[in-house]
Amino acid sequence: MKEVKFIKRPKLYNPFFITAWPGMGEVAFKAVSFLIEKLNAQEFAHIEPKYYFYHTGSKTKEGILSLPDLPFSKFFYYKHASYKCNLDSSRHDLILFLSNAQPDLIHYKEYTEAMFSVLKYFEIKMVISFAAMPLPIEHTQKPEVWFSATDDKLKELLLRYNLKPMSEGHISGMNGLFLGLAKQKGLKGFCLLGEIPLYTIQIENPRASLAILEILSKLLNLSIDLNPLLQQAELVEQQIEQLIDYLKGGVQPPPPIGEEEIEKIKKSLSQYTKLPDSVKQNIEKLFEQAKKDISQANILKQELDKWNVYKEYEDRFLDLFKKPKDKGN
Repeated sequence: MKEVKFIKRPKLYNPFFITAWPGMGEVAFKAVSFLIEKLNAQEFAHIEPKYYFYHTGSKTKEGILSLPDLPFSKFFYYKHASYKCNLDSSRHDLILFLSNAQPDLIHYKEYTEAMFSVLKYFEIKMVISFAAMPLPIEHTQKPEVWFSATDDKLKELLLRYNLKPMSEGHISGMNGLFLGLAKQKGLKGFCLLGEIPLYTIQIENPRASLAILEILSKLLNLSIDLNPLLQQAELVEQQIEQLIDYLKGGVQPPPPIGEEEIEKIKKSLSQYTKLPDSVKQNIEKLFEQAKKDISQANILKQELDKWNVYKEYEDRFLDLFKKPKDKGN
């Protein structure tokens, strides 16, 4: 486990593993970040970033240039075994994993194996992940929570909490991939997905993170003050209202917002909002890969379309297909 550096090795009782990376609406990342803060979870290990991340640019402050810190991938623990979990009526401590960037998919096997080495050390059998579920809903609606489980027994249990099962589709990025890899290794687990409006995928969505944590609190018998997250959600919704009002020329959109209106607002919002840093880094990595192997351009195009930013990168994307001018002759 040379890639994993331990600060200490806590003694944990039958721990569950909760994990998150950035993604659409920062739903998963926000939920686990909030959990770590409110549970006062303690860091005990991290994955060395130099093995899986690299710099794609420099940062500057007040005219001085420097390299940014590489993304982190940290493990935290929380002793919760004094309470019985409602999933199986047993006691479990918690290990929470949080990374502020998706790793280069070229190295995902080595990266996840480093994670699984920690899971093996603590004899973890249950993995929980979070993600966003983009749908044609309005930002004023209370988001519902969907799920995807590794087996029928967990599926039946989660259905008792009025969660909606995913009938088909895929959970993109590490938030979905890691759970699939865990199932391959014989581990059980599930992913909770909070609904977000299609036209706000580039905006942090605390409301969806809140909906997920409300369910998780019931499942794991956690006592957490979620009011700060609710306040953040209300503030974001106010900002979206102001933005929509501005884009509509002072006229509020008539409910419900139709598919055509969603696309119009989605395109407009993309001009006024910023992509998460992790998404920008991933796009830059995909550009570098496409320069070396043009067959990777299709993956890059899919990523640009997913985040509705193809127009912003169109010139760079088309340049990939330009043949270099012959020299000499």
